[in-house]
Amino acid sequence: MDRGVPRHEHDDSGFTLVEVIVASLLLVVGLLAVAHGFGLGIAVVKTAQDDTIARQKAREAMEDVLSARDTSNVTFDQICNISAGTPCIFVNGFTALTTPGNDGIVNTADDGPVEWVWTPGPDGILGTADDDKVYLNGFQRRIQITQITPILNRITVTVQYKTPGGLTRLVTLEAVVSPYV
Repeated sequence: MDRGVPRHEHDDSGFTLVEVIVASLLLVVGLLAVAHGFGLGIAVVKTAQDDTIARQKAREAMEDVLSARDTSNVTFDQICNISAGTPCIFVNGFTALTTPGNDGIVNTADDGPVEWVWTPGPDGILGTADDDKVYLNGFQRRIQITQITPILNRITVTVQYKTPGGLTRLVTLEAVVSPYV
């Protein structure tokens, strides 16, 4: 027992190096999780926009077919895929999303260039001079016609595109039509 030598008490209220490293790692993991969440959110917004475009283009294709039948631009016998023989006008399989040709119907042999949509430019307002013309190169459309009976056809319009994550998404619209308006 040394009464003459003062004892130094250690102050345990500070952080050790190990505690600082563990806290830093936890902070980094948390920040990475938040950054990943933002990335997923942006991908969902982009996919929602592409999904809306795909739905609209499927509706437009179905309207083309129905209005061609209603206006007698084509006969009911022509509303079939080319693989079914003459006088069918619709191409088989997926094709680029193109504008309609002279017949006014998409997915036929006379189609025009790739379709596009206008998106808001830097000002964020659609319909102003800075709008962007975006070509729909990543989209494909298929119009498949199946005969149910001699006077009923099933028309299936499918639009497909790839998500930013590389997944293929499909939007499908079906209708049953007859030669009668």
